[in-house]
Amino acid sequence: MRIIAGKYKGRRITAPKGLPVRPTTDFAKEGLFNYLNNRVDIENKTVIDLFAGTGNMSFEFISRGASPVYAVDIHHKCVSYMIRVSKELKFENFKVLRNDALKFLKKCTVKADVIFLDPPYASPLYTELIETVLERDLLLPQGLCIVEHDKNNNFDAVPLFKESKKYGNVIFSVFEKP
Repeated sequence: MRIIAGKYKGRRITAPKGLPVRPTTDFAKEGLFNYLNNRVDIENKTVIDLFAGTGNMSFEFISRGASPVYAVDIHHKCVSYMIRVSKELKFENFKVLRNDALKFLKKCTVKADVIFLDPPYASPLYTELIETVLERDLLLPQGLCIVEHDKNNNFDAVPLFKESKKYGNVIFSVFEKP
């Protein structure tokens, strides 16, 4: 993994072996951020990264100036790793939280410009997670909820669905609050 652009551009991130993660590929991440660059200025935007895993997406948002960034994951080794990297790189306004993503959303008081959801591809929680974000009104005006998934999921019928972008085997479905 590497950070593609921004303050930490080119920085390679090597996660420890044995983490229960499926990091977003650099190809898909680059495609998503190219899409975002044409839609929103990331700088000083509030971001929530759910199922953060290695922190790959959180680190990219931070490198591009997002602040604050909340990285939420339930696995303690993932959380420890993200904390270690954030200290090494001296990230500011980066909050790593060990929590179940759905429980976090149900109690969340933070409104975000971007909420990134990347549950395991076989998760039965996709629709419930998206609906919780929307029902709890966790997006700021013009805020985006971006869901990473594979071809086995389709969210076209979910409220506020805007579009899907495909990069290799990775699909990002985008929901936008008017």
